[in-house]
Amino acid sequence: MRLIRWGDRGRERAGIMLGDARRDVSHLVGDYTPAVLGSDELARLAQAVADGGDALPVVPDDARWGACVPRPGKIICVGLNYRDHAAETGARLPAEPILFMKAPNTMVGPYDTLLIPRGSVKTDWEVELGVVIGREASYLESPDAAAAHVAGWCCCHDVSERTFQLERGGQWTKGKSCDTFAPTGPWLATPDEIADVRALRLWLEVNGERMQDGTTADMAFDPYHLVWYVSQFMTLEPGDLISTGTPAGVGLGMKPERYLRAGDVVTLGIDGLGTQRQLVGQA
Repeated sequence: MRLIRWGDRGRERAGIMLGDARRDVSHLVGDYTPAVLGSDELARLAQAVADGGDALPVVPDDARWGACVPRPGKIICVGLNYRDHAAETGARLPAEPILFMKAPNTMVGPYDTLLIPRGSVKTDWEVELGVVIGREASYLESPDAAAAHVAGWCCCHDVSERTFQLERGGQWTKGKSCDTFAPTGPWLATPDEIADVRALRLWLEVNGERMQDGTTADMAFDPYHLVWYVSQFMTLEPGDLISTGTPAGVGLGMKPERYLRAGDVVTLGIDGLGTQRQLVGQA
């Protein structure tokens, strides 16, 4: 299934995609809360859709697209996880995944306005594959065990402010946690929807100019390895999001460097996981 959420921010409700149409399933599951993601509710929803999907209410065309999952308990991000991105920044490929946290209230819908924070001169783009956790994961035995703990995959935009991240001291969190810095969606694809998550094309454009064009095959550490690895350091809970890194083509890696300005339009997408579009505004 392709799970969506729709409605005003803070009052989103559950839906699904049937073909190209959004259908309302909030009368069946309410919202895709951690309790739903971590239970058999999704299996029951799938059966209900199979039995009578065409009868489900249609979501109004003008209804806002919400993030495909509610605000998570944790957003865990992975740095320098693509070989070509590490090369463009002049960094060595890490021996182990680089982990950092992003504030959960950065999450917004895939078509919401992206706000440049006050004082920013280096707001940068990063298209990323997201992993949403479906079952609690702690000290998993191996990457092979990780698949049973994945609720699904989604498209993420890990927006970064490079001055805050790299020139203001401390860790990376302050450059990653500005308002609207985690557009997520448009949908969460359950694992059966994606044949091989290790071979998905992902891309990003600014004002129609292609900046990033990569594949998850270029990851140093694949998504299942990341779920296993993170579980060695913290308990992953249903609804948590892991943003798995970005391919080459970010503004920081360009010569000269290039960053977003108010009025820019960013579009991005991943095979099988839909596309996003954000108009850039000023906080």
